[in-house]
Amino acid sequence: MVPMRAEPTHRSELVNQMLFGELFHTVGKTRNGAWLEIKLAHDNYVGWVDANQVTEISTDTFKELAKQEPAYSTQVMDLCLCTSTNKTTFIIPGCRLPMQPGSDEFRINNQTFEFNGPVNRERISREEMLELAYSYLNAPYLWGGRTPLGIDCSGFTQIIYRLAGYNIPRDASQQATIGNVLSFIEESRPGDLAFFDNDEGRITHVGIVMPNNQIIHASGKVRIDGLDQYGIYNREIRQHTHRLRLMKEIAD
Repeated sequence: MVPMRAEPTHRSELVNQMLFGELFHTVGKTRNGAWLEIKLAHDNYVGWVDANQVTEISTDTFKELAKQEPAYSTQVMDLCLCTSTNKTTFIIPGCRLPMQPGSDEFRINNQTFEFNGPVNRERISREEMLELAYSYLNAPYLWGGRTPLGIDCSGFTQIIYRLAGYNIPRDASQQATIGNVLSFIEESRPGDLAFFDNDEGRITHVGIVMPNNQIIHASGKVRIDGLDQYGIYNREIRQHTHRLRLMKEIAD
């Protein structure tokens, strides 16, 4: 995973993470070329990355990789072998692997990679989506994070939906603009998204609806709390922690 920062320095705020295999456009660079300002192809998220941590590819290679139907890794932690260099790369859930069905190999530039771990290519059921969400329980909260080693609320929902076969935006406020609005909490089903706002009315939090009036979300860590018409109820401290703004149905 590559840190994406607000400014071209390692001291700058982490705003996102780019996972292995994700495609991007370079939209700017520092004068010495040490930092690149990039826009991710899948959600148009913009940030700065250390040029030493990414691989630039030709326009033709980009088009070839972009048109392929990718496989997404689903294992909490796995290894991908570059057979050209005999070096391995850590693979985490949501990495984009441009493998053809039935193959365990793919190429990026002039290098060949081999991956034997589990992947997903198609949309899965809501029940399977929730199983993936459960696998992130207790993952620590990290602003800008998108991995089991550290993740924020919208990074969590984006990755779980990606693994379930849906491409949704990065931030909670952006995710709230898609899908069908549910009028009442009773209309929601496990797998729907619930959004929460602050005192200014700005959407700042999101989680995935679970059975039995519960929600799984990243707040301090990925956790399961109660959900009612007022918002998220933390049974440990016996109070509501997030105010419900709206609910959306995105999954089939």
